[in-house]
Amino acid sequence: MKIIKTLAAVAALGVAAMTYSAHAADKGLIGVLMPTKTSQRWINDGDAVKSQLEKLGYTVDLQYAQDDIPNQLSQLENEITKGPKALIIASIDGTTMADALQKANDAGVVTVAYDRLIKKTPNVDYYTTFDNFGVGVIQANSLVKGLKERFPNTKPWNVELFGGSPDDNNAFFFYNGAMSVLQPLIDDGSIKIKSGQMGMDKVGTLRWLAATAQARMDNLLSANYSDGSRVDGVLSPYDGLSRGITASLRAVGYGTDAQPWPIVTGQDAETA
Repeated sequence: MKIIKTLAAVAALGVAAMTYSAHAADKGLIGVLMPTKTSQRWINDGDAVKSQLEKLGYTVDLQYAQDDIPNQLSQLENEITKGPKALIIASIDGTTMADALQKANDAGVVTVAYDRLIKKTPNVDYYTTFDNFGVGVIQANSLVKGLKERFPNTKPWNVELFGGSPDDNNAFFFYNGAMSVLQPLIDDGSIKIKSGQMGMDKVGTLRWLAATAQARMDNLLSANYSDGSRVDGVLSPYDGLSRGITASLRAVGYGTDAQPWPIVTGQDAETA
């Protein structure tokens, strides 16, 4: 997926750059703003985008904002003053950039929203992403498949739900895609959400932080599973959250013959 997204961003820039000189020495600066280095995924994406653009003859200014919204806005404002040909932005909060992107548009800068949609502004020229709803469907199907294989004699399966950051548009697509698979199984009694916590307003994880997911899983376990019942599965849209979730589960004895691991989903193929 990462390669496809990177090539899509490069292709979009290639179309936009047709009005500029075809000579590598004249191609100019492109600003690449990524949200954080706490996730290996964003490090890999930033490096890949930079490498591809440099091969095409662009100078690349790659910056990370460490999940700090004011920091990313400051980086964006500063980048615009450098006179770039284009900006590639994986936003932390896609609702906060309207004023800065108006300045970019006024200066003739092409803006590409990378993976995360930038909202509340018309000044986004391209949006490169993948089928986020479909990803949620795949995650839920893998969860159900795992439940059937690991706990074939259990019904209902006790499942808890985690969502991504509520300020990331993608998080809602992941969740809605997953629920299109899980809701019918909840309705027919095959799956039980023992905590009762459903909906992005209850299961969202601000900034996609592993520590936040771990703390919530701690609370879910103490409040709902102290009676000896078992968590059979956890829907998680991202490996960083999954690490926090599994740390919480490990702390109370999961991962043994007596208490086997639940099925925990993820995304981005990060190293555990």
